[in-house]
Amino acid sequence: MGTNRPNGSLYTNINDQVATIEFGHPASNSFVSELLNRLTKEILALAVNEKVSVIILKSEGEKAFCAGASFDELVAISNLDEGKSFFSGFANVINAMRICPKPIIGRVQGKAVGGGVGLASACDYVFATVDAAIKLSEISIGIAPLVIAPAVERKIGNSALAELSFAPTEWKNAYWAKEKGLFSKVFDSIKEMDGELEHFSSQLASYNLEALAAIKKVLWEGTEHWEKLLIERAQMSGKLALSPATKEALNKFKK
Repeated sequence: MGTNRPNGSLYTNINDQVATIEFGHPASNSFVSELLNRLTKEILALAVNEKVSVIILKSEGEKAFCAGASFDELVAISNLDEGKSFFSGFANVINAMRICPKPIIGRVQGKAVGGGVGLASACDYVFATVDAAIKLSEISIGIAPLVIAPAVERKIGNSALAELSFAPTEWKNAYWAKEKGLFSKVFDSIKEMDGELEHFSSQLASYNLEALAAIKKVLWEGTEHWEKLLIERAQMSGKLALSPATKEALNKFKK
């Protein structure tokens, strides 16, 4: 299954009970709204696909894993409805990942920013390379990582979330992310990571699907209110995006 358009690509390959979703975009694998919508639908479809036991989420190429949400779309927000809709994109993806009964393994080959960190945080297990540095840059452009914050905090805790949020220009390396609990394993190369990932995912797919679903449900206990919470956060973010201070910061950044 796959779609390839100027506003990004999304491909799914199913092999021996393992579904690999690969997303891509020319702008450092960032997400336009339509690509986020397609990813949400794809995860929900795989959640009920009997031929799938495990999902791998990866991005194209060997450079950035994900630069977050589309900067061009963010700049173009002109009213509250547009703002809420824009920030709901990641809210919907995170909620789809949360309710999917199948383990989702993240494959992070390079840098992750903003929503990219949120995406990795919503995975159940994450393989990364030494090049997979992370940062939450939102504060530096006048917004805040409100939608992804619950997912990031669930993985790395409140103090590490604060450390990322209040130092929006500072990269944290892959070993920092592993120490905090965001990454499960860190590898020296993409080749080494992919070899281990193939072995790990096929082994995981051989286990009892009901047992996998049961432990995933336990791991996500206490997040049932996110269906409402993340959309409320999207509205708050949309409001921030319209503030004069944000518009000024975005224009400076654009230049």
